[in-house]
Amino acid sequence: MIFPRILVAGIGNIFLGDDAFGSEVARRLLARPASEGVRIVDFGIRSFDLTYALLDGFDAVILIDAVPRGAAPGTLYVIEPELEEVSELPDPDLLSGTHDLDPAKVLRLVRALGGQTGRILLVGCEPLSTEESMELSTLVQTAVEEAIALVESLIARLRLPEQEATNSLL
Repeated sequence: MIFPRILVAGIGNIFLGDDAFGSEVARRLLARPASEGVRIVDFGIRSFDLTYALLDGFDAVILIDAVPRGAAPGTLYVIEPELEEVSELPDPDLLSGTHDLDPAKVLRLVRALGGQTGRILLVGCEPLSTEESMELSTLVQTAVEEAIALVESLIARLRLPEQEATNSLL
């Protein structure tokens, strides 16, 4: 059986408290047995590394990041972002901030460079604090295990035949 190529990308700054959520989830996923066709990477704040990885033409990408949306800290979200149209030449802002990973900017840059990203899902966690700290808050730390299970279930669904996966993801 041929499985879709899936990138699971942890995003976050380990020096800014709950912003490290995506990195922590990716780190823990890397300690589990690997699934065929799935690449798990902790990109941290390396926007160009993520951009180049996305240019490899994955069928689906699961981004994992802290996402402040106003809910209770530790709340998990699954978001399928709508990617806006981009011009042929990237906005100069997209090329700045090599150590400031903004997933929306990275996705726009990939599109501007002619890359095809496939399906994009964002597993987000509501942070409590993104102040200087090398520890996740208790609420976000508790959400890490739940996020791991969520990412694994999304991978399983993405590996279903196309029609089943589309109907069961969100």
